[in-house]
Amino acid sequence: MRWKEVKPSEMCNYLSIVLYLGLVKVTAARDLWKKENFFKFPYPHSVMKGYRYEAITANLHMSDPAADVVNDQLRGQPGYDGLFRLKPLHDDILTACRTHYHPHKNLSVDERMVATKARNGMKQYMKDKPTKWGYKLFVLADSQSGYTCDFTIYEGKAPSPSGNGLTFDAVVNLLKVPYLGTGFHVYVDNFYTSTKLFSHLHQVRFGACGTIRENCVGFPRTTDNALGKKAARGDMRWIREGSLLYVKWKDTRDVTMCSTIHKANSGQSVQRRVRNPDGTWSRREFPVPDAVKQYNKSMGGVDLSDALIKYFSVTRKTSRWYLKFFLHFVDNAVVNSFLIHKEMAEMKNQKPLTQKKFRIALCEQLGKVGKELASNEASTDHVPLEACGLSNDPHLKATKGRRKCRICKSSTIWLCEACDVPLCIIPGRCCFRFWHKRV
Repeated sequence: MRWKEVKPSEMCNYLSIVLYLGLVKVTAARDLWKKENFFKFPYPHSVMKGYRYEAITANLHMSDPAADVVNDQLRGQPGYDGLFRLKPLHDDILTACRTHYHPHKNLSVDERMVATKARNGMKQYMKDKPTKWGYKLFVLADSQSGYTCDFTIYEGKAPSPSGNGLTFDAVVNLLKVPYLGTGFHVYVDNFYTSTKLFSHLHQVRFGACGTIRENCVGFPRTTDNALGKKAARGDMRWIREGSLLYVKWKDTRDVTMCSTIHKANSGQSVQRRVRNPDGTWSRREFPVPDAVKQYNKSMGGVDLSDALIKYFSVTRKTSRWYLKFFLHFVDNAVVNSFLIHKEMAEMKNQKPLTQKKFRIALCEQLGKVGKELASNEASTDHVPLEACGLSNDPHLKATKGRRKCRICKSSTIWLCEACDVPLCIIPGRCCFRFWHKRV
């Protein structure tokens, strides 16, 4: 079959099917176009033909294939870009994330995993994540809404551009002043927290708070103000060095924090279940440092975003690593759009759509772009038609009619009007029926 250029309107229709696959789970995309009653989905038929969806998927690229070849030839050399196949769409998605939303004061930085089993140098293993194997992204998210403000893709071990280490560079690269401005409070876990990072962020007018490892370079090496082994639950100690506050608090275990934005203790408390001497359980109030309480409230921005993505994720198995990122970019764009819709509805005192209803509405809108949806299923029927049409010219019947059947490769004058595919209609070997059962 000859390739037809994909128009922008047709790409919108294609994305409609991609979103539909996130709402209606099937083992293979082609199941959406099967004719059996068990696999009868009217909507995909009204938007796009199954063979066209598969053709676009098979030829989907985010960059110029010719330029990809040139870049691949530079592998191992300074000019090689490991993310070259993603860059055009990657850059557009990042620009949209940064441009269309102004985050709240509290932000969080954490890792996100895009699941894959591909044998790829970028694949990482993270034992503490629900998704153990996948591509790792460093993500900056709004702590309140879960909006993804920015992200970078981890390509593997490489020298630190600043000389301060991977985690320092990851956080600093996400906090782009031209887009964000200053004055935000950033929450990170002990993978990122360091005295050097927090001091730098304080200098560029970003507040920072996070858990910290006691063996971290720059952590105060004093035992004068340390928690003893017999410290009671709720006990706390703190040390301030310049702009940095170090707090240690006794919960079920010791919790150590570093902050440039909090007081050591303003009298806040937290409830915990405790066991009484008689064996019963009750809830009690314990004093808690400000840094701990605000950290627990504000650190989950990326986790919230991940949860929203996974509810109706469009990602699926694919042999092309860059297609996995394409699908993740679609998920990210949809969730961010949903969060903007939610906040705008609340500003207007309107009830926002649920994410499911939002995706359904978006799916239907994309499916209508460039054409009217078929009003009934009859318009999607597959009818055999002579390849030479209604012409009575015997020359046409002898030439154009001799097209190869897509299944058995024998000559046939018949083709499917809907699919534009030559197929046999012969007693005992009906390729026409076999094709439509498969597609």
